[in-house]
Amino acid sequence: MKKKKRRKNNIRYSKLVIFASLLLFCVMIGRVIQLGTSKKIDGINLKELASKRTTKTDVISADRGSIYSSNGDILAQNVASYKLIAYLDSKRTTNEKKPQHVVDKEDTAIKLAPILDMEKDEVLYYLNKEGVYQTEFGAKGKGLNEIKKTQIENLNLPGIAFIENYKRYYPKGNFASYIVGYAKTENDDNSTVVGEMGIEKQYDSILKGEDGSITYQKDLKGYKIANTPVVKKDAIQGKDIYLTIDSNVQFFIEQAINNAASTYSWDWFTITIMDAKTGAILGTASDPSFDPNVRDVSNYLDIFCQTSYEPGSTMKTFTYMAAMENGVYDGSETYKSGTYETSDGTEIGDWNRNGWGYITYDKGYALSSNVGVINIINRHMNSLMLRQYFKRLGFGKRTGVELPNEVTGKLDFKYETEIYNAGFGQGILTTPVQNVKALTPLTNDGMLLEPYIISKIVDSETKEVTLENKRKEIERVASTNTTQKMIQLMDDTVNGIGNTGSGYRIESGELIGKTGTAQIANERGGGYIQGEENVISSFSGIYPKSNPQIIIYASVKKPTNGAQKPISNAIKEIVYNISKYYGNSDTVSNSIEIKDYKVPNLTNKKLDNAKTTLESNGINYIIYGEGNKVIKQTPEKQSVITSNDTVYLITNDNNIKVPNVVGLSSKVAKDILQKLGLKVNLDGVGYVTEQSVPEGSDITEGLEINLILSPKFSAE
Repeated sequence: MKKKKRRKNNIRYSKLVIFASLLLFCVMIGRVIQLGTSKKIDGINLKELASKRTTKTDVISADRGSIYSSNGDILAQNVASYKLIAYLDSKRTTNEKKPQHVVDKEDTAIKLAPILDMEKDEVLYYLNKEGVYQTEFGAKGKGLNEIKKTQIENLNLPGIAFIENYKRYYPKGNFASYIVGYAKTENDDNSTVVGEMGIEKQYDSILKGEDGSITYQKDLKGYKIANTPVVKKDAIQGKDIYLTIDSNVQFFIEQAINNAASTYSWDWFTITIMDAKTGAILGTASDPSFDPNVRDVSNYLDIFCQTSYEPGSTMKTFTYMAAMENGVYDGSETYKSGTYETSDGTEIGDWNRNGWGYITYDKGYALSSNVGVINIINRHMNSLMLRQYFKRLGFGKRTGVELPNEVTGKLDFKYETEIYNAGFGQGILTTPVQNVKALTPLTNDGMLLEPYIISKIVDSETKEVTLENKRKEIERVASTNTTQKMIQLMDDTVNGIGNTGSGYRIESGELIGKTGTAQIANERGGGYIQGEENVISSFSGIYPKSNPQIIIYASVKKPTNGAQKPISNAIKEIVYNISKYYGNSDTVSNSIEIKDYKVPNLTNKKLDNAKTTLESNGINYIIYGEGNKVIKQTPEKQSVITSNDTVYLITNDNNIKVPNVVGLSSKVAKDILQKLGLKVNLDGVGYVTEQSVPEGSDITEGLEINLILSPKFSAE
């Protein structure tokens, strides 16, 4: 009986197993059918998943375009950058005679520290890490340039190596920084560079180009499967941008501001130089500035076009032009200067509140009389006439200059006192780029020009010019009579006796312009901040008056030691340098007399004769080599130098060594070294502060030397 019972249980269990197996089999068959017929399973596209597992796409990175000055100097480029590493694991060394790890940590630290600008103990901190295969050296061990890499390689230190990548590099450092701006990497692998200021931001899409790709079938190890299709999309390289910025003019501006900083201080100082005939911006700089390589930015707003402020009396030029163009100006008409009381009892005064008695409107302009402007408006004009003319000149709207976040300024005046204030530049807001634009009619027979800062955009591969900017006329806003009259008034302001612009007078009398001093609005309440130094001083000018080449606009906020002094000193220095650069041979008044000297042809002359010639004219000279004959010279024959300059003579000595060029200007240093047969690379702008090949080294064929430059801050 027991055996029969056991058989029934077995049959029952067998049926359950068979049923469960059939059920599981049906589920599996159903799943297979589902997998075979469905596009998505659990929300996953199976076809795409399979493709991703067998298909690989590699990115072909586009090279970011470079930014150049109008002279062809590189202002921004992609360069190789190096990260220093040290191998610490002794297992890396298989041959004791050729160690592949750091053997002597103390010696390594001593030698690396000065190059990395670190203390020896800082370097040892990284070298003494335990249980690591390799180490890095913190922030100072990253972003190394070719010069530092070469210096470290020349030490032949075991276990020291480099990881190469790329970064955005600005060879001239703190130079046209707000215009060029900067771009930075958004991730650790340096694959994505994004422009964040200036041209780098405004033209980011044009500079960065478009990445390409290559897609192929891969095997389990990730290698391409032979004879399978490959889909390739070529990268579109970023385009190169050429600015209108002239490197020499830009350098003159920045050096002049730096020189002024040795005597004066300010909240900010800005100077812009424009080509008077085309509207091209030749140079613009502000202080404080920044180095885009380190991005030490204290103010992210570019004063040139992103900051508006009350311009002060430079605005009188345009008020006078408005009166002339409306046919209501009589320069010989007189008024009583000093103070003026408005209908609501507000008293507005000249800077000399005692006045100069009854004077003409012409004289009022030269003396920068506020009361003169008030009388012109009160007697002959109204707010509509003034506002319409200001708008025609471009105030109150963007100029369209090719930079990001340009502001419009503000023309907001309605009531009597506001109208009068606007006439002499208070209560309204303008930008430097608006001011240089508004001056273009005076140098173009009444034609208003559009300012621009992009010269051309060039395809980096084909060298095809895809965009080229030139002089662009907007409209005629002034008659010939008006422009000639204003030139006369600006001339009298600077070159007349006892007028407000006399501090800008130069010996030739070719610099003309208008000064301005504006009070600063109290941001915490109504009215203006009190105090002699709580002002914004400005100057708008033209040079040379007989044949205008440049338009100048400068402003300084809260200057010390004289409201106009920082500007006048800087502008006269700039004009002096530009006059030499353009071949005008101008001089600055009240400067120390410097004799000009035309360099004779000293090549192929006996060295003794060349020395006698230079000494008899009081010219300094430096001789390279111990030969008895001059074979090359710097500067070249017929060059005009001053008694402060030096002539460099290269003799017929076959064993001349690499000279010390630290302290020389980039132009002179480059000329000398090239004549000695070296290839010269410049890093920065200004004067040589460091050279990669030591003085006294042998000059061999193909020898290359890198020169580190920086501006020279002392006035010459």
